[in-house]
Amino acid sequence: MNFLRILLFPLSMIYGTITWLRNKFFDWGVLPSRSFDHPLIGIGNLSTGGTGKTPHIEYLIQFLKPWFRVAILSRGYKRKTRGFKYAGPKSRVRDIGDEPLQMYLKHPETFVAVCENRKKGVKKILEIHSRNEVILLDDIFQHRYVKPGLNILLTDYHKIFTRNYVLPTGNLREFRQGAKRADALVVTKTPGVFSPLDRKLILDELSKYQIKNIFFSYIKYGKWKPVNKKAREARMQKAKTIFLITGIANPVPLGEHLKRLCTDLKVFRFSDHHQFTSKDLEKIKEKYSETFSGTKAVITTEKDTMRLRDPKLIKILENIPVYYVPIEVDFHQSDKKAFNKIVMDYMKLQYPKKVIKHKENLGGSKT
Repeated sequence: MNFLRILLFPLSMIYGTITWLRNKFFDWGVLPSRSFDHPLIGIGNLSTGGTGKTPHIEYLIQFLKPWFRVAILSRGYKRKTRGFKYAGPKSRVRDIGDEPLQMYLKHPETFVAVCENRKKGVKKILEIHSRNEVILLDDIFQHRYVKPGLNILLTDYHKIFTRNYVLPTGNLREFRQGAKRADALVVTKTPGVFSPLDRKLILDELSKYQIKNIFFSYIKYGKWKPVNKKAREARMQKAKTIFLITGIANPVPLGEHLKRLCTDLKVFRFSDHHQFTSKDLEKIKEKYSETFSGTKAVITTEKDTMRLRDPKLIKILENIPVYYVPIEVDFHQSDKKAFNKIVMDYMKLQYPKKVIKHKENLGGSKT
C-alpha cells in the first residue's frame, strides 16, 4: 500500500461507516429490500471490479440454459442511455454497455437488459418477457433494494477481500464483514494447478466470515479469435511480439498467459471500460510499425472488442492482425459439482415439478 493511500485511511473509515450504516438500515427494514416471487441469482463483489463477474455469469448461462429460460439484468456501466433498455441486433456499446453487449452476442437466446434501477428492471423483464424462468443480476451485491434468492459473491485470488481496505485506501465498496450476506463465495482466478495447502490457508482466512459455501475457480484461455480481415488471413496463435490492448480492471492474468506465447509483450493499459479513441489506436499503430519483429500481432480482450467495433476504429488497424482471447471459467476438483448443486437446488425449490437428470457435473438434459 503506498503512502498516499495510508494518509487516506481516515476517509476510508468515514466511507466504510456510511456504507455500514446503510446496510444496517436495510437489515432493520428502514430501507426496503424487495424480494420477488421469481428466481433471482445475484453475482457481485466487495471490490470495485476485476473479479470476473462476466465470465461467471456466462458460466451460469451455459449451465442453466438447457433447462431454464434465462434473462440477465445489468446496470450497463458507462452506456450513454438511461432507464430500461434491452439488447437487440442493432444494439451498441453506447446503448447497453460493453459487457451486456458481449453476453448478448455470445448468447443471443438469452434476454439481456440494462437498468440502473434494478427493482424497476426486474419488474420490466417480468412484464415484457413473461416466459423467463430465472434472472441473473449482474453486480448486485451493494444494490440492496432487490434481494436475490441466491447471492453469489466473487473475490480475486490475487486480491482477496480479507487483505483489502475500503475506498479510498483500498478498493472495497464496504467493510469486509459485508461478505456475510453471501450465500456462496467464489475465489476466482486461482492457478490452474492449485495446491491443497493453498486452498486450506485461504479457507482458514475466510472462516471468520461464516460463509457456508466457498468455491475456487480458474480461467481457461481459448484460441485467438480474429477481429479483422488481416487476422483471419494470418491465422496466428502465437507471435514473437504481441501488442496487448486492455481496458479492463485487471489485465495481469492475461498478460502472464500471453508472455508464454511470445518473446516480447508490449502492454497498452487503459482504465476499465475505456472508450478507445482514434488517437489511442494511432499511437498503437505507430508503435507497431516501428517494431521490427519476425511476427507481430495485436491482442485484446473480448470485452474490449465490443468497444473496438466502431468502423472508424477498426479501419485504423485494418492492416494489422488484431485478435481477442476468449476466456471461460471452470472450477477445481469437486467444486464444480458442489457449485452447480447449490444453483440447481435453488432452482428446484422454485420449480419443484421440473425433474432434472443429474450427471456427475450436474449437467445433462431434461428428462
